[in-house]
Amino acid sequence: MSYAEVASKGPKQTPEEAAAPQPPQVVVDDSTSTSSLIDVDTPSVRTVPSDFAEQEVKTDTQAARIEREEAEKKARAKAEALRAEADLAKKKAKSKAKKADTWLTKRFENMGDGPAGALAVANLIAVIGLSGWLGFKAWNSYERGRLSWKDVGLGLGLIGAVGAVEGAFTNYLYKAKGKGKEQ
Repeated sequence: MSYAEVASKGPKQTPEEAAAPQPPQVVVDDSTSTSSLIDVDTPSVRTVPSDFAEQEVKTDTQAARIEREEAEKKARAKAEALRAEADLAKKKAKSKAKKADTWLTKRFENMGDGPAGALAVANLIAVIGLSGWLGFKAWNSYERGRLSWKDVGLGLGLIGAVGAVEGAFTNYLYKAKGKGKEQ
């Protein structure tokens, strides 16, 4: 059974119910108001000056953009000056380090083979002696049960510092004697 068949069996509509609703009516009012119109004599209306086309900056937005670009140029110039100053300071520091390196290398060059060898042997004996002394102290602490991670770290730090000094010393000695150069 279709919807049309079911609807036809029901009660009939009255003519008011069957009619389409009336569209809304436009109310005509003869009194028109001019209050919403712009009065050209008020100061809120802006006029363009006659030399507008010849002006370099024509809008507030354009003026703000020009100011922003000038500020960016100044900031870039300042950053470049700071960068150049930092580069100069780096070059000076590098030059001083090179000068100290050269001075130390020259001192080792001026040593004869005898004193340089004796210095290297004394350095080696000092490192071995320090390592032996630290090992002995660590063993005694271990036997007494007082060896802690703090003591172990302190000993390893001391050995690391001595190793770094030893490496720098050996580097300068090899530079001075020409043994570090490739042949």
